[in-house]
Amino acid sequence: MKKNILISGGSGFIGKHLTDLLIEKGFSVSILSRSDKKNTTDISYFKWNVSNQTIDEAAVLNADYVIHLAGENIAEKRWTAKRKLAIVESREKSTQLIYSVLKKNNKKLDAFISASAVGIYGAVNGEEICTEETPLAHDFLGSTCQKWENAIDFIENLHIRTVKIRTGLVLGKNDGFLKKLIPIFKYRLGSVLGSGKQYMPWIHVDDLCNVYLEAVVNVEMNGPYNAAINDNTNNAIFSKILARVLGYAIWLPNVPEFVLKFAMGEMSKIVLTGRRVSSEKLEKLGFQFKYKNLEEALRNCLIK
Repeated sequence: MKKNILISGGSGFIGKHLTDLLIEKGFSVSILSRSDKKNTTDISYFKWNVSNQTIDEAAVLNADYVIHLAGENIAEKRWTAKRKLAIVESREKSTQLIYSVLKKNNKKLDAFISASAVGIYGAVNGEEICTEETPLAHDFLGSTCQKWENAIDFIENLHIRTVKIRTGLVLGKNDGFLKKLIPIFKYRLGSVLGSGKQYMPWIHVDDLCNVYLEAVVNVEMNGPYNAAINDNTNNAIFSKILARVLGYAIWLPNVPEFVLKFAMGEMSKIVLTGRRVSSEKLEKLGFQFKYKNLEEALRNCLIK
């Protein structure tokens, strides 16, 4: 009988790619959705509402694994106090909702695998290479990720194997991080942001989905894992390679920091800061990234 994997956030960019991969690998997939959706041959849909703390418990009770991707997009809107609260609560409360079903029913999963982010190391620039042992930051990004991971720890306390995937910038076709950049770069208006020295740990969506698959099948995986390429890509390098893939050389001057801060407010930290991150812990398990070269990854995403 097929093992069933329940995905929260399954209708998002990463969730869609991951669903396709899991079905291809012979798993049955269930997806938690806020709206009514009809089941297909391969996918079962179950309703939940994080704000109201309601969930169709059958979704969790039928699952062998849970992959938890749900959470408000951190880069979608300006970070007002209300938006910050929504970003944090969407991660904490969604995790708590699944936990409550597990605890109430004494349900044992084969594993609970959750998204997290390299933002847990903070919105700062520096030369230090962050590993899973690096002290965690207490700024907004760092504390958001910590609260998210702390909520996951309650599930670990139920004696369920838990894995936290600390993800870098995800590159994919027509979506993810590139979706906002391409309209600008395609018309040759792309430029380096700020100093350009801020690091940009990245990962191709195909590799990220394979990290989640590895977390399902590899019982040795436990705790946090960085999922990003450590190739020292900074914003200047990224911008120049992206322009080259699109057939031109950057000609505009750097966008000044003050312009980005005016346009984006505190959220400008997402594009003006970035740390180096190592995925050595993941690779020591034997995991191999398909895309370790940025230009090759971008060409895969952008060239039809």
